[in-house]
Amino acid sequence: MTGANGNGQAAEFITVGTGDAARRIAIALQPPAAGNDLAHFVWLGGYRSDMSGTKAVELAGLAARLGTGCLRFDYSGHGASGGAFVDGTISRWLEESLAAIKHAAGAIGARRIVLVGSSMGGWIALRAVAELARQSDIDIAGLVLIAPAPDFTSELIEPNLTDAERTALAERGQFEEPTPYGPDPNIYTLKLIEDGRNNRVLTGAIETGCPVHILQGMADPDVPYAHAVRLMEHLSGDDVVLTMIRDGDHRLSQPQDIAKILEAAETLARGQ
Repeated sequence: MTGANGNGQAAEFITVGTGDAARRIAIALQPPAAGNDLAHFVWLGGYRSDMSGTKAVELAGLAARLGTGCLRFDYSGHGASGGAFVDGTISRWLEESLAAIKHAAGAIGARRIVLVGSSMGGWIALRAVAELARQSDIDIAGLVLIAPAPDFTSELIEPNLTDAERTALAERGQFEEPTPYGPDPNIYTLKLIEDGRNNRVLTGAIETGCPVHILQGMADPDVPYAHAVRLMEHLSGDDVVLTMIRDGDHRLSQPQDIAKILEAAETLARGQ
């Protein structure tokens, strides 16, 4: 399948899960240049985004310029991957992320990586660090968290549910919410919210064991910048840089925003 990932690179598929839970996950791998010892990049997208988005493609371009490797993929129910979006949960998408990362380690030698997580991908990055520390020899060289939304289901959605939305969750198992980012509404399911409670990270100290760079827009209508400040407080044992972008929105996709993201990613890949 060519062109599905936004820059003409052929996508391949891996299968995650077994039986009725099996789903085909589309991934795009860029191998490093011979002799390159920089950390590889791993893109972790946001809710309803895919690997053909602007920031993901720009990160792949940076990897190509630096001669390092890059992994992008689509969660189930997103982009070119299989599975139904309404079946998605943080646990399910985390499982797929870990499978893709381990596949990249074997396929292109991506054993030292920088996780670049956008919005929900920032939450998954924080969960992935903990899981990889327990079950693999993959070294996390750093985290770049873009408008990170850890615990967004319990911290940003649940407290603001309307009576109508609570009723929809109880009766239909989901509710819909208009979004300025496309014609189709966002869908939030009861299983996503319930699973989110089991994946919370803002419950105590978060120990990543690596440098972290958070980039947050102060004009973000979806994730208040106070949420990024709170996350930084939980990362008390790490080397953390928080960059506030005064006019930045949630996407942080303006050229000047992307330049800051790529600078942070390159710095961590070089170990500086």
